[in-house]
Amino acid sequence: MIRSFAFTTQGRLHSKDLQVFLMPTLLADTNLFLWVDLENPTPEEVRRFLEDVFHFHPLSIEDCVTVSPSPKVEEYSPREEDRFAPYLFMVIHAVDYSRKDGVFATSELDFFLGKNFLVTYHVVPIKGIQAAEERCLKSNVHIARAPDRLAYSLLDGIVENYKPALEELSIEIGELSEQALQNPGKETLNKIIQVKKEVLHLRQIIGPQREVLARFARGEFKLIRAHLVPYYRNVYDGLFHISELAQNYTDSLTGILQVYLNVSSNQTGEVIKLLTLITIFTTPLMMVGTWYGMNFHDMPEVNWHHGYWIALVLTMGATAATIWYFKKKRWF
Repeated sequence: MIRSFAFTTQGRLHSKDLQVFLMPTLLADTNLFLWVDLENPTPEEVRRFLEDVFHFHPLSIEDCVTVSPSPKVEEYSPREEDRFAPYLFMVIHAVDYSRKDGVFATSELDFFLGKNFLVTYHVVPIKGIQAAEERCLKSNVHIARAPDRLAYSLLDGIVENYKPALEELSIEIGELSEQALQNPGKETLNKIIQVKKEVLHLRQIIGPQREVLARFARGEFKLIRAHLVPYYRNVYDGLFHISELAQNYTDSLTGILQVYLNVSSNQTGEVIKLLTLITIFTTPLMMVGTWYGMNFHDMPEVNWHHGYWIALVLTMGATAATIWYFKKKRWF
């Protein structure tokens, strides 16, 4: 699906669903700003827009169409033989957390940011793109006055969408804490390990993403106007807070795992204690039974008329004495 919009410098919609042959003309108009969104395009559409219309550098196109495991930002400046205008190429990851599956689903979003154009590329639908499109078409704020302003709005929306995922994760961790105390079984252990793995995955995404946004927050790029740098810094601060939350979740899961191991160890100790007590309490019975179970002909007790009752009393007395001794020592 290809979406295309042309906005005036006041942020008002000039036209949408543009014909490809009109785009070079619109790009040459300094009073217009062009936004093209490519959602799961075909190879032919990639070639038509990224190569034929915008003439982007082949390396950035290659990075765009292939999956990039880590966020990054690169600045491309044309040489004499190049046909493209200066632009920034950026890779960012949006996330969504499913409590049903227990995993973070990551969606890659690629930006080509120029002076009067913004090209976004993604394979799956992204909430931030849809929200930004609605705001551009319906809102009175006019966020589409320039590509750097729209790029900020997209990044801010992506970071905001981290929060519901983290709230779901927080609920999951709270439930795991209760399960670790009440039902420390193998299923609980597997769930703790899985969630901890997903939090580590989240931190691996956020870390490089923070570095990317830090460069915007420091105003390193000329294509980002100076008055918008504080806005990018605000996005960076939001992502920094999310990173701190992810670190806290990691610490919480480590604590939950330790609680699980302690509770499991205590339960194992109680079982061993019970089995030990049973063994000790039945020791007199086994000793008496083993002794008189030999049935030698010359054993005088075998011929006693009341030998059975004597052995029974001896067994019960020895067992009672053992229990009394353990209680006196407060061993159970």
